[in-house]
Amino acid sequence: MKQIKIGVIGVGGRGALARCAHLPEEGCKIVAGVDVNDEHLKKFKEFAGDDVFISKDYKKLLAIKDIDAVFVTSPDFLHEEHALAALLAGKAVYLEKPMSITIEGCDRLLKAAYKTGSKLFLGHNMRHFPVILKMKEVIDSGLIGEVQAGWCRHFVNYGGDAYFRDWHSEQKNTTGLLLQKGAHDIDVMHWLMGGYTKTVVGMGMLSVYDKCKRRSPDVPGCAKWSSAQWPPLEQTGFSPVIDVEDHNMVMMQLDNGSQACYMQCHYTPDAERNYTFIGTGGRVENVGDYGVCKVHVWTQRGSRENPDIVYNLKPLEGSHGGSDPAIVREFLRFVRDGIKTNTSPIAARNSVAVGVQGHKSMRSGCNAQKIPQLPKDLVKYFENGQKRK
Repeated sequence: MKQIKIGVIGVGGRGALARCAHLPEEGCKIVAGVDVNDEHLKKFKEFAGDDVFISKDYKKLLAIKDIDAVFVTSPDFLHEEHALAALLAGKAVYLEKPMSITIEGCDRLLKAAYKTGSKLFLGHNMRHFPVILKMKEVIDSGLIGEVQAGWCRHFVNYGGDAYFRDWHSEQKNTTGLLLQKGAHDIDVMHWLMGGYTKTVVGMGMLSVYDKCKRRSPDVPGCAKWSSAQWPPLEQTGFSPVIDVEDHNMVMMQLDNGSQACYMQCHYTPDAERNYTFIGTGGRVENVGDYGVCKVHVWTQRGSRENPDIVYNLKPLEGSHGGSDPAIVREFLRFVRDGIKTNTSPIAARNSVAVGVQGHKSMRSGCNAQKIPQLPKDLVKYFENGQKRK
């Protein structure tokens, strides 16, 4: 079995995900890593071993010919640059979500993967959450009939910690948090509802964190979670520039005739994603998104407190409810065997497109915005597992 040699661009933060791919006994080995932070590189080397290549220049990593695959886990605004360079260098790419912070950036990546034949895999790990897989199983079984409506309420109690104290707080780095954070949920809704958004209307505001005390531009941002950092208006140390909304709402008309709504708030005291999908014969809803959680199903008339079916889901080992090791293993099998994957570059692009156009709508009078369509040959290529025939 040929060994898969792996490089990591952005070894800190979300780069820890790539450690799930370091499986020397299974023929997969991390051999190189890049980051601009010395401490991140130090910890990476402690994990990967003294023989690992480290650098602050991602181009040096991509120049190593025997690297087969690259994890791109750098900040969002660098995803396009790093992934495009890796694809052009002939590497298989695991690209953390969001795919890019622009529709044009996503489309450039799709075209590059199509032209070069380099494999492109998107890190939408929620497609491996047990609760999402169970809801998809319920929907695909026909138990609730044909889905016509769906929505997601996303309570982000760590918003003031993770997104308003560092680079996430600026549009130039993220486009906005509807895209950055909502890309996961929009992708899930598209997947479970069996269609892509064709028209979106958005509303959103910066209503809380613009009133919070800022840090000096000379002081580094600290985006670490602390239960003591509450309530928001009593906290300090926020980014000197904040121009993204702290709550977002979008309504989506899908191409299969169904409709959906997504609501996101970054100053709520609790944290949870709550999905509901309603079909012609029933409704499915989750309680909890990973770890110990449940899926409730109603197929008869009755009260919300008394679902007809309850699925109790047990937590899995590994970060993000076990989804991180699961999605990394899928990527490795995709690289080695070309398997069909749960994730989709086309779906990832379309979730970004909803975020971009949703932000455009909310910032320009809440007018309906169309989602630009992709060329049919490009869609066909990716739907065929990135195979020419």
